[in-house]
Amino acid sequence: MGSDTFSEMFEKSLAKMDRLEPGQAITTQIVAISGDTIFLQLSGKSEGVLAAEELTDKEGKLTVAEGDTITVYFLDARGGEYRFTTRISGESANQDMLENAWRNGIPVEGVVEKEIKGGFEVQIGKSRAFCPFSRMGGRQSGEESPVGRHLSFKITEYKDNGRNILVSNRAILEEEKKSSIAELRKTLRTGETITGTVISIESFGAFVDIGGFKALLPVSEISRSRVDDVSSVLSPGQTVEAVILQMDWERERVTLSMKELEDDPWEKAREKYPAGSRHTGTVVRVTDFGAFVSLEPGLDGLLHISELRGDDRSFAIKKAVKTGETRTVEILDVDSANRRISLRQVSSLEQDKTAQTYLAGDTVSDTYNPFANLLKKK
Repeated sequence: MGSDTFSEMFEKSLAKMDRLEPGQAITTQIVAISGDTIFLQLSGKSEGVLAAEELTDKEGKLTVAEGDTITVYFLDARGGEYRFTTRISGESANQDMLENAWRNGIPVEGVVEKEIKGGFEVQIGKSRAFCPFSRMGGRQSGEESPVGRHLSFKITEYKDNGRNILVSNRAILEEEKKSSIAELRKTLRTGETITGTVISIESFGAFVDIGGFKALLPVSEISRSRVDDVSSVLSPGQTVEAVILQMDWERERVTLSMKELEDDPWEKAREKYPAGSRHTGTVVRVTDFGAFVSLEPGLDGLLHISELRGDDRSFAIKKAVKTGETRTVEILDVDSANRRISLRQVSSLEQDKTAQTYLAGDTVSDTYNPFANLLKKK
């Protein structure tokens, strides 16, 4: 945030300092941090204080520093000291504060006491509130019950002088998500390499946590080798490096690729597999028009059905060729631009060629060959 923008907001906040009301929000700067107290910039000789524990992460580390700009909510004034909070909880959660929290959209902190019909009973200070099942955010099948946990809520309804209070934890999580997405939009770039943690495994790929956002790693982008079972190469909790392929923030979708970090075998395919050279590969896929043979990870060639059946029109490729088989093939052509390699099977075609040579009466060598003699007799 620019200094001019902050000055404008700060001046507006200062103009209201003489008539601050509980729950009123102000935007100010952190001037000092000492022990468990954060000191805020205010007007005159007054100073604002905020409990440091409100701005610490799960490990107890401060998430702010001196000079940072923050928005806080006024609690009360004691001996010239103005007390502020980033949320309303505990002793500060009186009826006036809760009503202000409802009117101004201030987060409140409560303890989930128990599960009741339709939702949960939540204790906020001395008041009780109700959170419907549908508004308790982040609940997935098999997760532990939120009962007993301290959570943040937004007050969505406040009636009968606080006797009927409706709250939503999901609203807090949705705001945090929007804030997280806004930060990611500023920092992430297409083509950038990032580190993330695998959240879950699906048949179509894996979801990866990147800075609190769930990105998709499609199965086709995991490796240049063919991946049939995602769980065989990835597992929840695993740390991975990937390249950002696409970002669609309107639809909240980010697509990742691990294989982009691997060398592309097609760049040297023509050099490594010249026409006429022979290689041994593994059949990785069988289709009606032929079999795909893997020469190396990420580099498959097509052994067309015409190269397998010869003149046999009744040839059943899916019976004759099985995935996992090893085949010796000869390179017919490498089309790196379109990522295609044409193959022919060496074994059967070589036998046909040899047979034709013997039938023609030619000899390849002087060595006795019973197969050739048998053909000549016919």
